[in-house]
Amino acid sequence: MTDLSLPSSAPPPAPSLREIFLSFVLVSVMGFGGVLPWARRMIVERRRWLTEAEFLDLLALCQFLPGPNICNLSIAVGARFGGVKGSAAAFLGITGLPFVIVIALGALYGKYGGAPAVTDALLGVSAAASGMILAMAARLSRPLLVRRPGEAAPVMILVFAAVALLRLPLPWVLAGAIPLSVGISWWRRG
Repeated sequence: MTDLSLPSSAPPPAPSLREIFLSFVLVSVMGFGGVLPWARRMIVERRRWLTEAEFLDLLALCQFLPGPNICNLSIAVGARFGGVKGSAAAFLGITGLPFVIVIALGALYGKYGGAPAVTDALLGVSAAASGMILAMAARLSRPLLVRRPGEAAPVMILVFAAVALLRLPLPWVLAGAIPLSVGISWWRRG
C-alpha cells in the first residue's frame, strides 16, 4: 500500500497518479465519516505535498465551492500534481470505496435499522464525529489565530455566534463575514 512513515527533511518528489489514488483511498478508509483530519495529516504531515499555509488556503477555497469540502480538496490536490488525471485519481480514491461501503450499510440499515442496539451504536458514532469536527476546527483555527489574532478572532466569534447560536443561514453569514474580514485586514495593515 502507501508508506505513512515520517517525512525526511528533503522535499518529496511529485506523487504519481497511483500514489495520489492510493493515498486518498487510505484517507477515505481511515477517516470514514470524518476524513478532513486524516486528509490534512496525509497531505501536510506525512506526504508533505502542501505546507500548512497552502493546505489552509486551499481548504478555504474548497469550502466556498459547491459540493463536499473533502471532494473539492482532493480534486484540487490531484490537479496540482497530476492535472485532470490527478483530479480523477484523487476523486475516485476519496469517494470510490466509501460509496461501496455506504451502499452496503444502507442495505443493512434497511433490514436492521429499527433494532435498539443499532440506534445506540449510531448515537455513539455521532458523538465521536462531533468530537472530531471540534478537534479539527481547533486545529485549523490555531494557525490563523497565531498569524493574525486581531483579525481572525473577532470574525470567528461573530460567524460562530451567527450560525451556531442565532441559526442564521450560512450563505448570508458568509456574505457579511467576507467583506468584514477583508475590511479588518485592510484596516489593520493601513
